[in-house]
Amino acid sequence: MKAFVLDTNVLLSDPNAITAFEDNLVIIPTIVLQEIDSKKKLMDEVGRNAREVARLIEALRNKGSLNKGIALENGGQLKVVAPPSTSNVYDCFLNSDADSAIIAVAQEYGRDFPFKLSIISQDILVRLKADALGIEAEDYKNEKVIKSTDEHYKGYQEISLFPEDISRFKKTGKLDEKLFSKHYSNEFALIKNGSQEEPAFIKEGRVNKLYNYNDKQDVFGLRAKNTKQKMALELLLNDSISLVTISGKAGTGKTLLALASALQKTVEERSYHKIIAARPVVPLGKDIGYLPGEKEEKLKPWMQPIFDNLEYLFNCNSAAELSSLMAGYEKIIEVEALTYIRGRTIPYSYIIVDEAQNLTKHEVTTIITRAGVNSKVVLVGDQNQIDHPYLDQYTNGLTYVVEKMKDSDITGHVNLTDGERSALAQLAADILV
Repeated sequence: MKAFVLDTNVLLSDPNAITAFEDNLVIIPTIVLQEIDSKKKLMDEVGRNAREVARLIEALRNKGSLNKGIALENGGQLKVVAPPSTSNVYDCFLNSDADSAIIAVAQEYGRDFPFKLSIISQDILVRLKADALGIEAEDYKNEKVIKSTDEHYKGYQEISLFPEDISRFKKTGKLDEKLFSKHYSNEFALIKNGSQEEPAFIKEGRVNKLYNYNDKQDVFGLRAKNTKQKMALELLLNDSISLVTISGKAGTGKTLLALASALQKTVEERSYHKIIAARPVVPLGKDIGYLPGEKEEKLKPWMQPIFDNLEYLFNCNSAAELSSLMAGYEKIIEVEALTYIRGRTIPYSYIIVDEAQNLTKHEVTTIITRAGVNSKVVLVGDQNQIDHPYLDQYTNGLTYVVEKMKDSDITGHVNLTDGERSALAQLAADILV
């Protein structure tokens, strides 16, 4: 048997973590319960998880004593342990805060525990502090859908060909499928020779030219500036692909391409009845209730990046001009906070969720399941810019959806790498992020 001491962040990111350690001993320090109690009134994902953890532990408490240990259905055991009042851990770190108390529990319990004991924490500094005192510490791996950033699915695979082969493909639109390794549904091929690149679409075992986008095509006045943007537009304009995910650094055009495609499909082609553009309102830990004014005024700071892109697409010279123009589109374009999407059923809509990397897997699942008949959902984000305190590149909602849905016939993904906002923005994204 092994023993695992859980940090608060583990339970707040996954309430079911109590049962994730098979037939081993799970220890929850009392300070963790105190921290969970302080979060239970929050009206966001963290608050929901805090309440769920409390309910799960209460259900277990009805079966026995938390202090003596309660048997879990998976063969393991749960104990709630109070931190020691005196410990050299407090002296080492010159305080008795929650981190120190959790480490002190692990140190004291580990002295008499005959088998391996580890602290499980998503907080890097807790793991470093524990290791400094000779206590084993691990990250919580149950939430990770990939093991390293190298495993991020890009949505395309590269292949090098001779120039004459690329020319032949551009003329015939055909390519030998044997040149490619196993591919996922709606995956692209990036055919390369030096600086020359040509995108292809792998569909049902066949390699073809792009179906929905070509170099001479305007998408609400916008054209792709690089090969990967062409791939993104191919997915965004394809009505048979109901879920599109686009990742990439700042300035690669993720949100702009999504909005341009939404306007093209909704305003120009009438394939959808309306556009819903939404962003999380909690990336910095504050709900819109902290901001003054009515709902629209509160939302404006959070939604400004979307308005900036709309201003560009509508060729407006000022925010006032955009506001006047948007009045004519108020039944077609809806800019909303994700807070207000929950509980809705949204048919015949082109739904864009910006900053999707700041969503948990539960939140992103909730949002996607709002899509009704003939709706398309587009998630865009940058896994390198995560503001959520309990998420990282491996556990965020965008990564979760990309990895779990990559082999579905109605989903598609592409990772944008080339910055198009400005040379300065690209340099900053490459060097400073």
